[in-house]
Amino acid sequence: MNDAHPPTRRQALKAGLASAALIGLARKSMAADEKILIGFWPIAAGLPLYAGLERGIFKQAGLAVEGVKFASAQQVAEGMIAGRIHGSANGTATAVLALAEITSPGLFKIICSNPSNHKLVLDEFLVAKDSPVQAIAQLAGKKVASGPGIQNVTLAKIILQKNGIANPQVTELPIGQHLPALAAGQIDAVYTLEPTGTAGRLKGLSRVLETGVISKYVLGNPDAPWFGGAASVTSSFLKDRPELARRYVAAYVQAVEWVRGNPAEARTHLPGNTAIDEALVKEVPLPGFTLYNEFSASDIGYFQKFFDVFTERKIFSRAVPVKPLIYTA
Repeated sequence: MNDAHPPTRRQALKAGLASAALIGLARKSMAADEKILIGFWPIAAGLPLYAGLERGIFKQAGLAVEGVKFASAQQVAEGMIAGRIHGSANGTATAVLALAEITSPGLFKIICSNPSNHKLVLDEFLVAKDSPVQAIAQLAGKKVASGPGIQNVTLAKIILQKNGIANPQVTELPIGQHLPALAAGQIDAVYTLEPTGTAGRLKGLSRVLETGVISKYVLGNPDAPWFGGAASVTSSFLKDRPELARRYVAAYVQAVEWVRGNPAEARTHLPGNTAIDEALVKEVPLPGFTLYNEFSASDIGYFQKFFDVFTERKIFSRAVPVKPLIYTA
């Protein structure tokens, strides 16, 4: 005999509300769990992410993608290691990603990289507009700066050494300070990245000493592709949510192809996502893109040579093979 009292209408209503609340929380949790967080450094190379978000490419693929802005490539890598984001946008320094791979083996897979050289202009040495310096070799004893981070400083020093300057000293400066520092005479030259050179030319503050310096002096061939930045996804994302990750990679590829096919329209996504203002949009060189399934044996060879430079200089504690880091569908 069951002598428990049947629930009152109020108790039943409360139970129903509680159940509905739990279902709502579960749905909210599931929705949050489906969100894909991609870290980016606000530079031009991140165009596929910006276009994918603002043109609805990810949304059309049924994906809830959100860009998470960081102040540096190192912070993007740290976010991946900590599991706070699911990957990086193009432009994230590959040497920084390699250091993260050493710290956390098997951390990520590259889905797209940014090749640059003297034709696909990104890296450059600048001097003040009226500087008497005409060649990098003339920077001995001068005050030279670079962008922040181990990749920028190391590369600047190598370029100076390749031009006969022994024991070069390089000061780290945020890229936004490069032109003001040149104009004020605080530095004599700077190793920097576009659009700094374009901005300096248009504002009458600086002139380009040489472009494509990584390909020429570090890789030994001015036409070689320097894969200095890359988009990636974390291995945990690929493992834990393989179908969602596969759909994201496919949508990112679609965004890259849209940028390639619509360069003029793609430029409209630079203001707001980067420090590039309206006056520079039509002038700044657009980055190149090599998708994971487009790497040739030669590309991988030059990519590996770039990583090997950091190993030789003891910045990498061990060799980092490039090929296993590239995503395979």
